[in-house]
Amino acid sequence: MARPPLPIGAWGNIRTEKLGPNRHCARARFRDYDGKTRDVEATGPTGPAAVRALQTKLRDRIAPNDDEITRETRVNTLADLWLDEILTEERVTPQTIDRYTTSLRTVIRPALGNLRLREASVGRIDKVLREVAKDRPSAAKGAKVVLGQMFALAVRRGALATNPVRETGRIRKQRRTVVALEPHQLEGVRAAIRKWQQPTPGKSGPRQTGDLADIVDLLFATGARIGEILGLRWEDLELAADPPTLTMCGTIVYVKGKGFFRQEWTKTDAGYRTVVLPRFAVGMLMARKIAAVVNPNDAIFASRRGTWLSPQNVRRQWRQARADTGLEWVTPHTARKTVASLIDKEANAKDAAGQLGHEDESITKKHYIVKPAIAPDSSRILEQLGASPEATGPERRAQGPTRAP
Repeated sequence: MARPPLPIGAWGNIRTEKLGPNRHCARARFRDYDGKTRDVEATGPTGPAAVRALQTKLRDRIAPNDDEITRETRVNTLADLWLDEILTEERVTPQTIDRYTTSLRTVIRPALGNLRLREASVGRIDKVLREVAKDRPSAAKGAKVVLGQMFALAVRRGALATNPVRETGRIRKQRRTVVALEPHQLEGVRAAIRKWQQPTPGKSGPRQTGDLADIVDLLFATGARIGEILGLRWEDLELAADPPTLTMCGTIVYVKGKGFFRQEWTKTDAGYRTVVLPRFAVGMLMARKIAAVVNPNDAIFASRRGTWLSPQNVRRQWRQARADTGLEWVTPHTARKTVASLIDKEANAKDAAGQLGHEDESITKKHYIVKPAIAPDSSRILEQLGASPEATGPERRAQGPTRAP
């Protein structure tokens, strides 16, 4: 009966041989990761030293190949090769590439970049991610996504047998309570914006416009994302229709080296949607249309130069406007939560998800609706656990608690 082959990545008996003064050789048969069995040897000044050198060599052994990624490749090099691959395939958007590059620059390269792939163990990667997650859980989650894709490439190229990132611990973000605005709070926000937009003698900086108040009104009229609102064009409106509608079909994004521009598609497929406008939004938009200055982008909200407005600048203006109101926590995302909560209260969560552009209403329920989970009405069943009419009063108190037999 033929001797069974060695398992992949295993070696047979180690043999030693003295080659000369202070020179010994250790040899063993090793079954490589391509299935072939080869002789591997190492030398040392003594027999035990040669054996140790061979064991190290066998442990780090990889199948001979012409690939540019091996177990000896450094993480920095793997990062560069992975970036080249996804850029060539054009499978992700430019802004996603920017986020990936930021994760590499701020987390991955400083902490792991000089390690060889064989040294990037589960424990080392997990420790780095946990340290980052203490202060920046979102950055840690982003870095884990990037690392997972990088090491998946190393596995596909045969440099590693498994992806160590898969075995790292789960990164937990602090759960936040969904908070929406009450009507009187929303009026406080509007009043703060009106006050902020009034010209103030001696106030430095550019002259304030009425854009911020109109942007806020449209956020609360639609539940749209700030990038979607700022990316709206007059051609996306149907104010004369019955009912008047607005179509979300793009968003403002930022790409390093290119700046802000309108992306011709929404964040998700479900984000491409047409919403019916409430009357207060129709009135505001008609007033803007009458006073609108033509701009090359046909933008509803354009800068003085006719370019797209920056979401970051709008958020900054909003923070300044709310500084004296005690409503600093109110953000453009708060508008989405307020809209979702109101629609869920008056209609249902499915309608709320459709308004916000969510593919799954479970996301809307979990992150956007101020509403505790409602248990089924089991009060009639639980009534059996109440005191029976004949066992009330002094007689029942005298009996004491009922004990199980």
